[in-house]
Amino acid sequence: MMNLKRSPQGQVHPTAKFGWAATCLVAGSLLVWAAAGVAQTIDKDGDWPTYAADLKGTRYRPLDQIKASNFNDLEVAWRFKTDNLGSRPEYKLEGTPLMVNGTLYATGGTRRSVVALDPGTGEVLWVHGEHEGARAAASPRQLSGRGLSYWTDGKEERILYVTPAYFLVALDAKTGVPIPSFGDRGRVDLKLNDDQEILPDLTTGEIGYQSAPVVAGNTVIVGASFREGMTVKSKSNNKGYVRGFDARTGMRLWIFHTIPKKGEFGYDTWLNGSADYTGNTGMWTQLTVDEELGLVYLPIESPTSDYYGGQRPGNTLFGETLVCVDLKTGSRKWHYQLVHHPLWDMDISSAPILVDINVDGRPVKAVAQPTKQGILYVFDRVTGKPVWPIEEKPAPQGDTPGEWYSPTQPIPTKPPAYARNGVSVDDLIDFTPELRDQAQTLVAKYKLGPVFTPPVVSKVDGPLATLTLGTASGGTNWPGGSYDPETHTAYIHACNACLTPIGLVRPPKGFTDLDWIAGVAGRDFRMMAGPGENAGADSAPPPRPPTPPAGAAGGAGGGGGGGYGGLSVQGLPLIKPPYATISAINLDRGEIVWQIAHGETPDAIRNNPALKGLNIPRTGQSGYNIGTLVTKTLVIAGDSAITTQASGTRGAMLRAYDKATGKEVGAVFLPAQQSGSPMTYMHKGKQYIVIAVSGGAYSGEYLAFRLPDEK
Repeated sequence: MMNLKRSPQGQVHPTAKFGWAATCLVAGSLLVWAAAGVAQTIDKDGDWPTYAADLKGTRYRPLDQIKASNFNDLEVAWRFKTDNLGSRPEYKLEGTPLMVNGTLYATGGTRRSVVALDPGTGEVLWVHGEHEGARAAASPRQLSGRGLSYWTDGKEERILYVTPAYFLVALDAKTGVPIPSFGDRGRVDLKLNDDQEILPDLTTGEIGYQSAPVVAGNTVIVGASFREGMTVKSKSNNKGYVRGFDARTGMRLWIFHTIPKKGEFGYDTWLNGSADYTGNTGMWTQLTVDEELGLVYLPIESPTSDYYGGQRPGNTLFGETLVCVDLKTGSRKWHYQLVHHPLWDMDISSAPILVDINVDGRPVKAVAQPTKQGILYVFDRVTGKPVWPIEEKPAPQGDTPGEWYSPTQPIPTKPPAYARNGVSVDDLIDFTPELRDQAQTLVAKYKLGPVFTPPVVSKVDGPLATLTLGTASGGTNWPGGSYDPETHTAYIHACNACLTPIGLVRPPKGFTDLDWIAGVAGRDFRMMAGPGENAGADSAPPPRPPTPPAGAAGGAGGGGGGGYGGLSVQGLPLIKPPYATISAINLDRGEIVWQIAHGETPDAIRNNPALKGLNIPRTGQSGYNIGTLVTKTLVIAGDSAITTQASGTRGAMLRAYDKATGKEVGAVFLPAQQSGSPMTYMHKGKQYIVIAVSGGAYSGEYLAFRLPDEK
């Protein structure tokens, strides 16, 4: 690794010690910034200064240069491949860049490098990367992550991000050089000062983070991520606490224990002392902040393990709970548990959206939480009281030996569910009566039921598993939703047919101390890995396209996972379309205004012999990683799959919908499917849209679109 030092002329020389950093800066670029003096004022409407555009998580900008009448005219302004940001290409680029004060910042590549780009040309201004060796190779969350954050005091500007090895790094936004006064020479070891000893050791201890840290005022907030929890090696694990750090010094300001310690609120919801040894329960996704109220909203995931909780009996706060804490102290203000005693991998997977709405003639400062269940939970964000009643309804009970079941689960009265959850015969393929009959025969060996139907012990003669929708890969995942503050409407993508069979088996001898793990009776046990695992720059295995998470539906939406085969009918998805939707939900009324199938009908559907001669409406495309962007007039999102276009070219499309009606008003070609949420900004009088694409054999690339120059 080369140590770097900058000369007064802004050139890079391999001389003085930066210890652990490797930073490259384009010669002469520092001179441009130096002449500018103090930081400019952020353009509220034209910049994109944080992951979701603003701290409220709206993914909204009131720009209208790009609109329905000219969307089809968009052309590629620049493109940036991330192949060389690491020892191998990345096939899972999920980042959303920032645009602040005339510079675009992004993470990319298998080393999770940070790049500063010219927003008009895509030219590289500087690059920073970390060589973290064995600790990065052992990380549960590798690759480029989802983004970074920006901090300024009006004079100094910093970029902050979390590395694969779980370090919080602060860089000079003008040069990419680490800030010497931040932590230890520019970085804070997040495996330390965490109110726990990370086991088994700091190098291999399971904990990391792939989302962007969030900066609010002078506080940087960081969560924690773990491996997929279906076939874990122990009922015990490290705990996913959330912490706030000083943006200037890196000093820890506060910590919130997502699993309460003895004597803390919520400890008694973990029966038999299970809070002492259970782990996970982290915040692996994005959070939101109301700076005026001084409140932070934390979406918390499941405890260890995803599908079996008999060794952590009780409701287990703060598992799958939306928690509001004080920005300055991290102390709990209120909480609402969306799933009692989690058993379905219904992690709260996306950022809460802060909305100012009018309900029955009264203004409400609210927080709206999209979910994998396809349910939007809406609360008063000051008090935590539901805006519309949420009823505790009797929940289906199971019979897995040793399991503990919650007698009730919370179901909102408004808005209605915006995606399928639970599976019934009515959800099965119905293109023809014959296909429906075949589907019913297939599911006879599975348990069906409404949302919160528990997993079953897998038996060779049936049931093999509980068939679920709205669980592991269903509904809304990490991209979350977007919100138009002018019309008080949320726009939320959902996978409507991501089918996850959940069966439980006894683990192989010596594999784990859990009584039950995910598996299929009569088949060889296999450990289930998450996407991107062992694919980072410091990992040993050769590069390969990522594997969908267990249970994620492939292609058009309906394939199983976790060892389940045959969850299709004559090559068609078991679940009927639409396979994915975008819903517009008015939050003054709690009503779905419109809902459309997102994405063209996949080739496997259009060309299937069983459907020859049938007129199949657009089905949409299954996928859990699609985020929306909202502008003055449009809702914008890319396809989640490759299809054959009318021209014969195979690719995906970036689509624009009229935000008032849901009508598609334009589409431009993408060489690969959307894999990171789109963003927009203004630069020198031009509006740009930037989107990350990758997947299959196509490695990560950022594409920037703009309208052609007038002639």
